[in-house]
Order: sequence, then C-alpha cells, then structure tokens
Amino acid sequence: MSKKLRVGIAGYGVVGKRRRTFIDLHSDLETVAVCDRTFNDSGTLEDGLKYFQTYKELLTEKLDVLFVCMTNDIAAEVTIAGLDHGLHVFCEKPPGRDLKDICEVIRAERRNKTLKLKYGFNHRYHDSVREALSLVNSGELGSLINLRGVYGKSKILSFESDWRTKRAIAGGGILLDQGIHMVDLIRLFAGAEFTDIHSFISNGFWHHDVEDNAYALMKTKSGVVALLHSSATQWRHRFHLELTLTKGSIILSGILSGTKSYGAETITIAYAKNGDAGDPLEKTIRYNEDNSWKDEISEFAKSISTNTPIINGSSLEALKTMELVYKVYCADPAWKKAYNLSAEVPKDIL
Repeated sequence: MSKKLRVGIAGYGVVGKRRRTFIDLHSDLETVAVCDRTFNDSGTLEDGLKYFQTYKELLTEKLDVLFVCMTNDIAAEVTIAGLDHGLHVFCEKPPGRDLKDICEVIRAERRNKTLKLKYGFNHRYHDSVREALSLVNSGELGSLINLRGVYGKSKILSFESDWRTKRAIAGGGILLDQGIHMVDLIRLFAGAEFTDIHSFISNGFWHHDVEDNAYALMKTKSGVVALLHSSATQWRHRFHLELTLTKGSIILSGILSGTKSYGAETITIAYAKNGDAGDPLEKTIRYNEDNSWKDEISEFAKSISTNTPIINGSSLEALKTMELVYKVYCADPAWKKAYNLSAEVPKDIL
C-alpha cells in the first residue's frame, strides 16, 4: 500500500484505546482522530491525535476507515454513518441492541458495495480456538457429537450506573454482552445453524432489566447438540468449551484477556481408543501470548488492500450469531413476553 489508511475511532474508552495500539502497529494503518463523550471539547492531544466529542464531528475529518467502539444503542447508527460517508468500517460486537439494528446496517452495506464491513468477534483469533478449529476440520478426531460451553463473570458491570445494565442502551445482558462470543464459537464449530432451541433466562440475582444468566440446549438438523451457560454469577471468571467428537475430544479452557482473570489459555486434546476405559491419551498445550487483536486487525486491513471478502466477522456472520442470541431469548416464553422480544429476520435481509 503506497500510503497508510487514515483511521478514525468512534468511542475512545478501554476498547478504543486498545484497538488504537494495534491499528498503529500495522504498517498500512494510522489512527488520526478519535471521538468520545468524555472529551469536553475538540482539539489535539500531545501525540498529535485529533479528538472530538461526537462521531458527527469525527466524520468531518478526512478518513479511510472507521472503528466503532460505542455503546450498543448507537453502534449501528455510527456504523451506518461511516458506510454512507464512504468509509470501511470495523465495529465491535454486538452489532447493536437487536436484530433490527443489524438489519439496518446490512441495508447500508448493500448501498455501499465497494466498502468492507467487519465485526469484532475477537475470540475466533485466539490461538487455542484456531488450533481447535483446524483439528475439527481435519477430521482426525472424527465428526462432532456435541458441545458444552460456559462463559461467565461475577457481574455485568463495573459500576452501578454502567450502561450494560440498562435494556434501552444495551438491548440485553450477559448473553448479548459477553456470551455472544461463546454463541459465535458454538456456531463456528458446529458448522450449521441450530434449529431446535430450549432455554431458561433469568435476572433473579442482580434484578436488572437484563439477564444475569442464560441456559440453553440447542440442536442442529444433523443432530449436533450444544449446551450453553452464559453467566453474570460466575464468581470466579470462567471460559470453558468442550467439544466431543467420535474419535476424541477437545477442551478449550481459559482465555487470555486484558484482565488476565480467565486463567491460562489451554487446549487439551484427547484421543479415544478401544480399551482406554475412560482414561484416554491426552495432550495439553498452553498459550502465553495473545495475538488475537493484532491478527484480527491485520485480516481486516488485508481485506481492504486486496479487495477480498471478509473472512471472519462478516455482516452475515454477525446477523446469524445475533439471530441465535435472540432465538435463545425467545425460547423462554416468559422472558420473550416480558420484554416483547422477536427473533424474526425481515424477508428483504434473508
């Protein structure tokens, strides 16, 4: 690339700042401006970065790429504005509060067919996940029978006023905020959509108007079964995904994160043999470096420079993952009725 792409970041909090670190490490990208509601005015930081209060001010800058790191209520709006301003857009998960939000984004994407849109399903880029997917796809361990996933932390929020506890802003609770990563991985490994879904959704501990626990039992047409627990009452933070196959199993345990609170990131591979009496040969690999943020941004930049399709985190992937989240919500009749939820995707999007 002859010159660096000029990047703006809408939402310069913890995630926005972390994204900037890896954007500026890439040889083809350069962060030139940001916006955040915490700024009192507009101006230039000591390192030469321009800053603004609002995304509309940010979009007056000469940009090529927009990173959207905003709250769920405005993420879709800012993504659409970026696309309609002729910018390639990278948006953090979730794509919005509900299916309506992501559908509006897809309509904007279709108006701007030459632009790239990518969603930040960062967990796909963890080395343990990539190793597991490679192993599943190789067929070495046979075909997939079932999956069991638990992803949880001790609460939804850092402060009582946190926007994640407010349905009008967040759209949902722990399942939409954090559990969406596990939903996305379960879809990825299953290789097919889940058509039979049962769930229990609860806000019985924290008593916010969003869920603090979601329990789901799901099955694909081919018979692959998945159990999912997304929790905000997991007092010791946990990431755990088991895959059972016809010739062995894979266990993903722990995941490297900014907080370092989910434990060591490991993959344990078991090779089932006749006569092993439930104690098969196992191999465990530990990963000590998190390359996911760097690799995710590199893939996005490559898609722009080579004009090739988005590999992971396309709008279709975001739609399907968001749709499954809402199917889990709606599979609990009481929860669906209490919040008037829908998992229907408009015909013009299908």
